[in-house]
Amino acid sequence: MAKRKMIIETDDFKLRPWKDEDAERLATIANNKKISDYLRDGFPYPYSIDDAKGFIYLTRQAEVNVVAFAIEINGTLAGSIGTYFKEDVHRKNMEIGYFLAEEYQGKGIMPGIIRCMTQYIFDNFDITRVYAEPFARNVASRRVLEKAGFRLEAVLKSSIIKHDVVQDSCIYAILKEDFRKNNNDPEPHSSCE
Repeated sequence: MAKRKMIIETDDFKLRPWKDEDAERLATIANNKKISDYLRDGFPYPYSIDDAKGFIYLTRQAEVNVVAFAIEINGTLAGSIGTYFKEDVHRKNMEIGYFLAEEYQGKGIMPGIIRCMTQYIFDNFDITRVYAEPFARNVASRRVLEKAGFRLEAVLKSSIIKHDVVQDSCIYAILKEDFRKNNNDPEPHSSCE
């Protein structure tokens, strides 16, 4: 395994570890029904400062099977991106999840963030596939994944329930070899540094 760099920086954004002082801004961003409506029930709404502090604490725990970064744009906390290690026969997979503050949505920032996070995962872990499972009705997130190079693998009919409504979800994924080909790069690289 390569030595992991904990900050990823481009001209447009920075991915960095979470800090205690992020709690207030995180609570402000995350306490948004338009965001929570598209996330799993484990993401609370309303989202309090205590929820933010708990999340930040969990990102620092070595035994947690998560790689989580704060998204910073122009020096301001703008969202979160993380990947979750899978186990057993799925141990070569990581699931990616993310959210962006409403004021940064629709500006074309997120595909680059997802590409850099995916690159980071493939460069630093023995993973062959990164996937996401957006709600089917979350057209914006699906579009972002496609722009980041992920492909739709499946629509899972009636697979989730949110606010007592059964609905479809999707599986989007990218394989390590496809990511390298799409980026004309057979080896780990540093375009996201």
